[in-house]
Amino acid sequence: MLTQILSTLLPVFLIAGAGAFYGRFRTPDIQGLNTLNMELFVPMLVFAVLADQKAPLQEYAPLALGAAVIVLGSGLLLWPVARALKLDIRTFLPPMMFNNSGNMGIPLLVLAFGEAALPAAVVLFIVEMLLHFSVGLYMLSPNTPLWRLLRLPIVIASIAGLAVNLGGVPLPGWLLEALNMLGGVCIPLMLFALGVRMLDVDFSDWKLGLLGAVACPASGLLLAWPLVYMLDLPGLQLPALLVFAALPPAVLNYIVAEQYQQEPHKVASLVLIGNLGSLAVIPLVLGWIFAAGYG
Repeated sequence: MLTQILSTLLPVFLIAGAGAFYGRFRTPDIQGLNTLNMELFVPMLVFAVLADQKAPLQEYAPLALGAAVIVLGSGLLLWPVARALKLDIRTFLPPMMFNNSGNMGIPLLVLAFGEAALPAAVVLFIVEMLLHFSVGLYMLSPNTPLWRLLRLPIVIASIAGLAVNLGGVPLPGWLLEALNMLGGVCIPLMLFALGVRMLDVDFSDWKLGLLGAVACPASGLLLAWPLVYMLDLPGLQLPALLVFAALPPAVLNYIVAEQYQQEPHKVASLVLIGNLGSLAVIPLVLGWIFAAGYG
């Protein structure tokens, strides 16, 4: 079991570590890389996975529901905590709700459970992203029009992929192969960019970051535990939901907070220390999953 956990986590942290190492001696255009990833490679991966007829997406509706409950429920669960500690709701809650389902979640699930887990990983990522760019943006700026969500490449790719899959439209093998090759670029690039981005933040608000490192996975797992029994998830969907619930805050929270000037230094600490904390949390969760025979 230890070997399985290490073989899952070591590639994740080695690639992120390579990004951090490279970023210390060079100044790569991470914003440009992230833009390319989010506008081309990730949408290609999303479309390829969703459009593939081998992935019966109707079976993933309970998983999508579970992911939405975890994301939104984490905010409701931790709202009294934030109020009691007199924390700014708009600073603390979004990182607790919107987790690293892209940079860490997709590679982690694929490495842990194989390519068969990719559709579940993508479904979880799409749910988290859609909620982040709707509910999350509304939390930071209530005047943001939600119709802007429809202009995002990942949303366009999701709608197109769902239409192709549910409509039973067959795609030629060579096209799917090309899309999968393009989409495959995004997974290591996400991890590499995560490593570089970590160099930009500091530990000035380490107490808040430490609180978030505990509260984020704790709230997610607390919500996921009853969902496992209520939703009766088949196959790899069950362990995928548990890993999703334990993921740390997404790096995107820092980027969005910077854009809206919502105490980005505090959000940076929540993201950085939360992701460092996952070094301890994720092995424990994977160990639990493998020991229970879920994986």
